[in-house]
Amino acid sequence: MQNRSLLCRNRHTFDLAKEGYVNLLPVNAKKSKDPGDNVTMMIARRAFLEAGYYKALADKISEIMRNLNLREDISFLDLGCGEGYYSGCIRENFPSLNMSGLDISKTAVRYASKKYKDISFTVASAFDLPIGDDQMDLLLRVYAPSSEMELRRVIKTGGYLITVTPGERHLYQLRDIIYSEVHKHTEEIKEIIGFDLQERVKLKYKLDLQDREMAKNLLEMTPFGWKISAENKVFLLNQSRWEVECDFNIDVYRRVK
Repeated sequence: MQNRSLLCRNRHTFDLAKEGYVNLLPVNAKKSKDPGDNVTMMIARRAFLEAGYYKALADKISEIMRNLNLREDISFLDLGCGEGYYSGCIRENFPSLNMSGLDISKTAVRYASKKYKDISFTVASAFDLPIGDDQMDLLLRVYAPSSEMELRRVIKTGGYLITVTPGERHLYQLRDIIYSEVHKHTEEIKEIIGFDLQERVKLKYKLDLQDREMAKNLLEMTPFGWKISAENKVFLLNQSRWEVECDFNIDVYRRVK
């Protein structure tokens, strides 16, 4: 780093934003002016997560990490980090991690960098990671799509990948209002070439929401926010109480070759 700029081996420079993050997403890699989740989704998710409704998930991820008995100073990447909620929770439990987060949304990364000053954040694509080969000891991917080839490239042999995907009943009550026929999420465990599955951890609990604004945030932080009809949205938000199931699959893989 030189004068708040990053310098690559080809002598290209990338300036750090005032918030501390770096934008490594090439203009020709963008499919829209501002790729990633829109501002409405980001603000809704930020409010919902910071209210603690998915804290149980963050705690379970930390518990799984602790059980791996890794060194305290390992290299950790939160892939698809959004506004940095899970990174921040994990940082509290593992203060010595060499920690970074990456997301394609500049809006989300800007917020993450302002809030979590001791974590390095980058705007980049999960399908073209600006990371050298065999650099990561542990990579966390919560819902974010990515390239399996890139995962194999950047995670060290013997390193770990933790993925979080929705279980079959996740947010079932919202989906039951939005869709005429509700299809359960698949419980199939995905095979990833070059990785062995170590374990699947199930996490289930119920939300009891009595705050209309939080129910609205839950709706708008997901794709449901733009899939729901105006009529069903009114019906949903006019309720006085919302009981919603949370159902997460947490899969732990180890890089073997």
